[in-house]
Parts: sequence; structure tokens; C-alpha cells
Amino acid sequence: MAVLKVKFTKTRRDKLAQVLWILNWISVVTGVLLFCLGLFLKVEINKREELMAGRDVQYVPNMLIAVGLLACAINFLGGKICYDCVDTNKFLRWKLIILPYIICTFFFTFCVLVGAVMCYSMHGELEEALNVGLSDALKFYKDTDTPGRCFLKRTVDMLQIHFQCCGNSGYKDWFQIQWISNRYLDMSQKEVVDRLRSNVEGKYLMDGVPFSCCNVNSPRPCIQQQINNNSAHFNYEHQTEELNLWMRGCRQALLEYYTHIMQSIGLTVLILSVLTGVRYLQTALENVLRQGDPDSESDGWLLENSLMETARTNLNIIKSLVGRTTPVNHKAPPTPSSEER
Repeated sequence: MAVLKVKFTKTRRDKLAQVLWILNWISVVTGVLLFCLGLFLKVEINKREELMAGRDVQYVPNMLIAVGLLACAINFLGGKICYDCVDTNKFLRWKLIILPYIICTFFFTFCVLVGAVMCYSMHGELEEALNVGLSDALKFYKDTDTPGRCFLKRTVDMLQIHFQCCGNSGYKDWFQIQWISNRYLDMSQKEVVDRLRSNVEGKYLMDGVPFSCCNVNSPRPCIQQQINNNSAHFNYEHQTEELNLWMRGCRQALLEYYTHIMQSIGLTVLILSVLTGVRYLQTALENVLRQGDPDSESDGWLLENSLMETARTNLNIIKSLVGRTTPVNHKAPPTPSSEER
């Protein structure tokens, strides 16, 4: 018994073919967008490669690029098939190709689903890479004279300004590191010397942040130094001055940014709907050919038999194919003895 059988008139078959043609071209455009999205994500990851702690997370943008290209090719072919299927005679050209096309598209859709799962599973790995990478970048912020690290100050400042964030998890991360180079500290001042001596590791720690942490929406001039000291500033309460600095950490900001780019599972739903429609169109047109009347009604279905019968039939086909390809060992005839000769 056919699974999900639907009766189609000629008008309904033509409308189905036209709708599928449109959906295939929408899928082609979606594939182009997905390809561009993969390229954009690849560029964005490369731009902040030094903040990834040396982790390789390029497999996701590479997967998006490959899926976008395959989606363009598969749906372009599907659009051509659906366009020709309006005419029963033209359908004969594609009769032997449609079923392999449906099978290939099904496996492609499965790959897209796997890719979507990979995008979501990348969340933890990306968060760990950003956590380590940003922590190192904050530590090396002051090393503007060290080869290989001299660019990190600009990178971190631009990151905090562009994403409106501060520190790794928050602005207090800057309190735990020395982010001002010793060359810019006045060693003749007792306060500076005492602060260096008070730290076990000899670091100059303070409750201050770089200028790039300042919130441009703050109604007052930004307070970067002595952030926790209310008496150092007029009419100031650091626990209520949320507009003074960016409250969000840069790890969270970058994680949300990359996760938003990688949300491409909508393509899978579109491909599945097109795949279902093409299967209905194929079976309906094959039944029209059997009847011999192109204007007659015909049945369309997803599976000609039940799910168990279809699985059993396909399993038997696979077994027969394997049996044909398995070499048969023929025993050589025994050599006649001298008496038999």
C-alpha cells in the first residue's frame, strides 16, 4: 500500500511543477547566500585569529562554503527538471534521472543536517578558544615593544570599541593584570613604587581599564581610573554607574556574533520541502505514462509500498548486487593419474 498517496489532476501536476521550479530557484539563491556566509565567516575568523588561542575552527566556514556550492548545483538541476515536467514528453528525458537525483538530494540534506549540528556543537569549542585567546591578549596588551605582540593593543582596543564590550568576561578582568607598560610608569612617584612592591609578582595592578572600555552613551565623561573608589569622583557610585563602561565581556559578544552567523538550518527545511514535492511529481507523472493519457488523473506518493516492505525490497536489491560482485572460487579439476591415462 502506497504511503501518503495523493490524487493529482493535470492542473494540479502543472501547478506543483511550477511551484517546485520557483522553490528550487529560491534554494539556488539561498545556496549563494550560504556560500557568501561561509566566506564572510572565514574572513571574520581570520581577522581575529590571534584571539582563538591557536585553535583551528575553519572547518565550519569550509563546510558552509561546500554546502552552498552543492546547493546551487543540485537545485539548479532540480529547477530544470521541474520546468520540463510540465510537459509529459519532456519528462521522458528525466525519467531515469529523477530517482537518483532524489536519492542524492536526500543524502545532501542529511549532510546539511550534520553540518547544522556541527555549527551548534562548535559553540563550546569556540567559547573555550575565545576564553584562552582573549585572556592571553589582555595579558600582552602592554607589550607594544615586543615583536609579535605589538599589534595586540590595537586589536583589543578595536575589538572593545566595535563590539561594545570590555575584558574577557567583564571589565573587572583588567583589574587582575598589568595592562600599562613599565616604560610609562613614573618610578619617581612613591605611589607607583609602593603598588609594584605590594604585588607578589611585582605587577602594577589597579582598578582601571583602557579607554576602549568607555561607553559612548554615558552622559558623563568616562571614568577609567579608580573605578571602585566613590570618593575619588564627584557624584559617583560605581555600583549604579552602569553606563560608564561596557558591561558585557568580549567573549560573550564574539560568541553571540559567530553563533548568529552560523545559524543556517533554514536551508534544510527548504530543501526537504522541495525534495518531497519532486517525489510526488515523479510518481504522479510515471503513473500518467502507465495510463497513456497525459490529461488523466494520477496518484502520487512518497513510497509505493509500506516502509517495512520498501526497506526489505531495497535490502534484497543490495544483497543481490553484493552477491554479483563477490568473486566465486572455482576449484580446478583434478589432474588424472597415470593409471587413468
